Order: sequence, then C-alpha cells, then structure tokens
Amino acid sequence: MTSTTSTPEMLVVGRITTVFGIRGWLKVFSYTENIEAIVDYQPWWINLPGGLKQLVADDFKRHGDGLVVHLQGVDDRDVARDWCQHDILVEKSLLPSLTSAEHYWHQLVGLQVFSQEQGAELRLGIVDSLLETGANDVLVVRGDKDSIDREERLIPYSEEFVVKVDLSDCRIDVIWDPNF
Repeated sequence: MTSTTSTPEMLVVGRITTVFGIRGWLKVFSYTENIEAIVDYQPWWINLPGGLKQLVADDFKRHGDGLVVHLQGVDDRDVARDWCQHDILVEKSLLPSLTSAEHYWHQLVGLQVFSQEQGAELRLGIVDSLLETGANDVLVVRGDKDSIDREERLIPYSEEFVVKVDLSDCRIDVIWDPNF
C-alpha cells in the first residue's frame, strides 16, 4: 500500500462497509452493474485526511448479494477495520469504453434536462442522481433557479421518454409532461 497526494480523475465504484471474519476480510458494496467487476478495476484508492491511499484486493468471494474481499497485506480483523466505511475510488481511465448510445451514470449527473412536451422547450432542472428500480433506471431531476419550477421529477431512463443525451452540450432532451 502506498500513499499519494496527486489526484487523478477518480470515480466512486463501491464502499467498504464492515469486517468479515478474523483474517482481515472485508464486506464490499459494489456500485458496478456486475458486482464482481469492481475487482477488475485495480488499484483501489481510499480518500484519507492525508491524501489518497492505494489498496489492492488480492482475493474475493461472493457473499449473499455482495462481495467479501481480502486486501493485500491485511490479515488481521483489527487492521481491516481501519478501512471500513470508506468509498472505493478508481481511476476513470480503467472503465471500459462504451458505445455512443451508452453512458455511465456519473456522466449523466449534472446534465440539464429539457422537456419537448407541449410544443415548447421547457427546462425541468438538473439530473441530481439516478435510481435503479429493476424495471428501468430513473433520472432524479431537481428544479433549480433556471428551471420552470423547483420540483423534483422522477423520469424513467428509457427510449420512450429520453430522446437524446448530449454530453458535449450537457443536456438531456426528454418527452415529459412538466405537470407530472
């Protein structure tokens, strides 16, 4: 494990939650679509008061709906406890490339959302976050000072409602009734 003070472009991909057993294993909550993919994005980084600390997961197992991992050089429960309740960051460059029609969630957060409903372009707000519901993902859009109101809207992230995502223009065009 090494420390660094430089900050490459990072993305949170999971969280170390608690210890597992007595040999230094840790429970990990993965934000990746395939939860085991988090282990492919190595090394992991943890943001500590003194800077980023590098960790390497050298073994993992499925455990229920999650994962348990072993960190290189951590073989004691008390040592492992120091890593609990920390987000796992990885360099964005480690993520696989997507097609032009695909987007990572982190790319959508912060984009402006415009409705093409009622024959006019209405600014509904900004994507605050996304929710995974099982049926389809949902954009959580919060109104702000530049939108038609300050309402929060939950818009299904599907072809039926999302017309266009333009990352270079920082906008998403949707077909959505602003009164809904």
